[in-house]
Amino acid sequence: MRQDLIILLASFLLSLIAGGILIPFLRRRKAGQPILHYVAEHSSKAGTPTMGGWIFILGITLAVLPFALGSHPVLLALAIMLSYGVVGFLDDFLKVRRGNNKGLSAWQKAGFQLIIACIAAFYARELGTRLVLPFAGGSLDLGGWYLPFAVFVFLAATNGVNLTDGLDGLAARTVLGYLLAFFVLLALGIRSAEELGDPGSAGILHGFALLSAAAMGGLLAFLLFNAFPARVFMGDTGSLALGGLIAAMALFTPYALFLPLFGVMFVVSCLSVILQVASFKLTRKRIFLMAPFHHHLQMKGMHENRITALYFAVTAAVSAFTLIFCL
Repeated sequence: MRQDLIILLASFLLSLIAGGILIPFLRRRKAGQPILHYVAEHSSKAGTPTMGGWIFILGITLAVLPFALGSHPVLLALAIMLSYGVVGFLDDFLKVRRGNNKGLSAWQKAGFQLIIACIAAFYARELGTRLVLPFAGGSLDLGGWYLPFAVFVFLAATNGVNLTDGLDGLAARTVLGYLLAFFVLLALGIRSAEELGDPGSAGILHGFALLSAAAMGGLLAFLLFNAFPARVFMGDTGSLALGGLIAAMALFTPYALFLPLFGVMFVVSCLSVILQVASFKLTRKRIFLMAPFHHHLQMKGMHENRITALYFAVTAAVSAFTLIFCL
């Protein structure tokens, strides 16, 4: 059996076990997500346990760790995922303890994210500053600009996934679509590296293909608990961890410029918030009924299941187009 399939199944089973243990524990501890009633449909979600991101964080880590002990880039990607998960956990824990949506302050949260991003960016630069150019072909060497670029990617990815995590199953399904496309990209990269006689690059890409498989397995299991109606939310614990993971995998390979393409819906989430805030400050008028964009769709009467299906479908379509015409 293929190694990637073994890891996917192992992560799936480990995450199922983690969910079966963690969700009852969170319920006993009354670790319910404080709900802001901006959307009427969310009132029924009050009391749903949060911090469920640990379900797939544990599953991914335990499944891939035995295969990654000799791969420093993969181990660091796991460390980055865990680090962002801890920041998210602190935010979630404070919200639950205070009984409101005031966790870490905006400056504290941004500061922790920036520190992790800077440390990770220095390591990413050591792996190489050349990026594959989508559509145009060839590559681009960022040289001295790579460090600020890498920091930006980490901050954009973590906040993009975090903003997308607003409906049952939305962030998990969207990241799952992203990971599937990235796995295919890595597989093509492995084949190309082997044809060019570059076993070092092929080995690094293979390690991240295994990590992608583990992440897909963990999220598939998590969706059994998180799909509408959700029994648990991933919280910032999960969304920041996933954002850190996809950013690390993109930056530790030459494929960072594919992130906004495969992650187009994360870009939509970020842009909708930026445009909404800018419009209101400049004109006192709002572009959307509510931002991020998935809440606008919900306010227009679209059901959560249709929105999550739409986000996954757009992710899959844009990713397929990119893979077909870029490579």
